[in-house]
Amino acid sequence: MVYLLVFLGGGLGTMLRHLVNTVSARMFGTAFPYHTFFINVSGSFIMGLIAGYFAFKAGSPQSVRLFLMTGILGGYTTFSAFSLDAALLYERGAVGLAFLYVLGSVSLAIAGLFAGMALIRAIT
Repeated sequence: MVYLLVFLGGGLGTMLRHLVNTVSARMFGTAFPYHTFFINVSGSFIMGLIAGYFAFKAGSPQSVRLFLMTGILGGYTTFSAFSLDAALLYERGAVGLAFLYVLGSVSLAIAGLFAGMALIRAIT
C-alpha cells in the first residue's frame, strides 16, 4: 500500500512539474531555465513547510509523509529532498558535512552529466 501511495504522489508531482514547465515557458520564454529555478525553490519551500509541520505534530502517519514528501515532492523535484538533507545535517551541527554534501552533490552531479554526454558523443 505504501508503494502505491508513493507511486500516486509521484504521478501528481510529475504532472505539476510539467504544468509549471509549460506555463513558465509561455510566460517567460526559454532563454533561462526559470521553470527549473521556480520548481527547485518552491519545492524546497514546500518541503520545509511539510517537514516543519511533521516535526511538531507527533503521531503523523508515515503514509501521509511518504505520499507528500517522497511522492508528490519527489515527482515535482528531487531538489527539495536534497535541500532537506543539507538542512538536517546543518541543524544537527554537522556543518562541515552539510557543506561537503552540497558542494559534492552539485559538482559531481554536473560532472556526471558532462561525463555521460561525453561518453555518448564518443560512442555515437
